[in-house]
Amino acid sequence: MSQSDVQVQQKEGEEDDPSMSRSDSGEDSLDGLMRDRCPLTPSQSPRKRTTSQSKTEPPLLRTNKRTIYTAGRPPWYNVTGTTFKEAFVIGLCGGSASGKTTVANKIIEALDVPWVVLLSMDSFYKVLSKEEQELAARNEYNFDHPDAFDFELLVTVLRKLKKGKSIKVPVYDFTSHSRRKEWKTVYGANVVIFEGILAFANKELLKLLDMKVFVDTDSDIRLVRRLKRDITNRGRDIAGVIKQYNKFVKPAFEQYIEPTVQVADIVVPRGGENFVALDLIVQHVHSQLEKVCNKNALASAHQGQPLPKTLSVMESTPQVRGMHTIIRNKETSRDEFIFYSKRLMRLLIEHALSFLPLKPVSVETPQETVYEGKRLSGKRITGVSILRAGETMEQALMAVCKDIRLGKILIQTNHDTGEPELHYLRLPKDISEDYVILMDSTVSTGAAALMAVRVLLDHDVQEDKIFLLSLLMAEMGVHSVAYAFPKVRIITTAVDKKVNDEFHIIPGIGNFGDRYFGTDAPSDWYESDEGMDY
Repeated sequence: MSQSDVQVQQKEGEEDDPSMSRSDSGEDSLDGLMRDRCPLTPSQSPRKRTTSQSKTEPPLLRTNKRTIYTAGRPPWYNVTGTTFKEAFVIGLCGGSASGKTTVANKIIEALDVPWVVLLSMDSFYKVLSKEEQELAARNEYNFDHPDAFDFELLVTVLRKLKKGKSIKVPVYDFTSHSRRKEWKTVYGANVVIFEGILAFANKELLKLLDMKVFVDTDSDIRLVRRLKRDITNRGRDIAGVIKQYNKFVKPAFEQYIEPTVQVADIVVPRGGENFVALDLIVQHVHSQLEKVCNKNALASAHQGQPLPKTLSVMESTPQVRGMHTIIRNKETSRDEFIFYSKRLMRLLIEHALSFLPLKPVSVETPQETVYEGKRLSGKRITGVSILRAGETMEQALMAVCKDIRLGKILIQTNHDTGEPELHYLRLPKDISEDYVILMDSTVSTGAAALMAVRVLLDHDVQEDKIFLLSLLMAEMGVHSVAYAFPKVRIITTAVDKKVNDEFHIIPGIGNFGDRYFGTDAPSDWYESDEGMDY
């Protein structure tokens, strides 16, 4: 390994140079050019950078071997419901068109970590005034100066992302030089890669970076890439691009960006083509990542403990026990299984609604007398189903609650680790103000329910406003959820004591999803007592 391959910075402390800054409105659009030269780059279609990366970057990267998810899963948590460790944040800095995005994509591919967030400084340009927009249209506005960026918002967003919280990222439109109305929701991950020309220009930002990488590329190469990008993708003329480069980009690099190499841990010459440096970065990140909690830890936790007070089990009346007898019987036909499951779901929903807080209200009857009644003490109720078996409970909820809003969460198995991972999420707006009925047909170890609750909390739903409903639960799952989230109300029609080595509830109900839908269970679904329902 030669010095031309990688330079490791030797320094003491985390002191940063206040003269650092950022260099351009769209420095990472160069990766379309780099992809032509580097066949190992993830096979995405070239981006046309008319908007900031938070909008145009897809939620996954497809390579020849696998799919890498770049959004969608908070870092895994332990049996207490807290994360093991904050996300590992890599900061990539360098001049405009130096190859930062190409380096980021190659790191993502080589890491072999399925959950990664890629955050670009381009999303955090300040909102321009009318006068500033006119300057920008004439290539007279300095997008490469530190004052062009909203560092306060950037630090807040990155700090939340590092803690595994969901965040909203602004979307910047380079054509109109304005911030779009819609913001993109991004979820936490194992690794966060933050790139930008002024990535090292703020002391608070530097404190959030676990590894600082400076991408060093020859200025002539950067200029050629910038010309190609701005002319091809942004409809600008050669004279305007060169004028902006000489007046703003080059001086900003020399004054603000180049000095930040002093705070870098690693300097990468030649960008994404430097495989030696990339391997070194990946090895270090792997050494820092901790193994995640697995279902076996949940299975062994809380054994022998009394059932929690937050659990409510419907009274086992002869009617309820009779319906359980029918749906637990392996000889029951699919039609009967569906019919009696729906009856139980309706009873369960009605039972759960009795735990919602009510306030006194007076109404006038047709006989012109006053009746002292009750009304929901809150804005509204939202139902959220854990796909796919939890979706079967939606009809019962809609039959009881008029005009209820619905959301969905899909959790699937990672075949390598055996752990639950969030793959799809659709929640109504302003859910943080609602009482949320979280539905799954069965709960075994509670891992999927834990993740679903964690997602709701990341969307600022109050813990004591979450109601977890399930037709059947194992004691293990009840304990896991109650211990991690002691304010969540757990409501079910029955609790079975045992879970076997394959994490099936015993005596259980079988594969609820298969029996209800008449299908064979996909091997990667976390759902109702299917062996993949934790």
